Amino acid sequence: MWIIDQSMLWRQFDLAITNLEQAIRACPEHLWESQLWPDEPDQWVAAGFSNFWYLAYHTLFWIDLYLTGTEEGFMPPAPFALVEMRDNETLPRTYTPNELLGYLEHCRQATQSTIMNLNTEQAQRLCSFSWGEVPFGELMIYSLRHVQEHGAHLHMVLGQQARGKA
Repeated sequence: MWIIDQSMLWRQFDLAITNLEQAIRACPEHLWESQLWPDEPDQWVAAGFSNFWYLAYHTLFWIDLYLTGTEEGFMPPAPFALVEMRDNETLPRTYTPNELLGYLEHCRQATQSTIMNLNTEQAQRLCSFSWGEVPFGELMIYSLRHVQEHGAHLHMVLGQQARGKA
């Protein structure tokens, strides 16, 4: 029994991706490489994870990876780096807004295609990650929440910056 159909899920994902796109487009040049919060001494992610540009990249990276349902064999499209898969990694070079907007469109198209072609058997397929195991359909909802979280976070920072200049 489907409670959420593909069209409903895609519409919500598209809104979340559009929200992330708007944050990337609205980011002023001076904020692009700014660290949004200090690194934690024991964080498993790379130092500088909280840079505006990297938080946007992180979000796109995980949309793309989760669409595959597995970490094994995953590689983001060029020129993007395979990061966040192991402890103590370093950030790749700073990606430009245009590069991230191109990756965003790649993710948007792949997400729409994946969701609109999703059948019950595929949705129930178990996906294993270092953090746990989840059916693919639930992984899509998890991914949607992740995009919403970081899109909202980037917009909050933009709003705080705008108020600080007023």
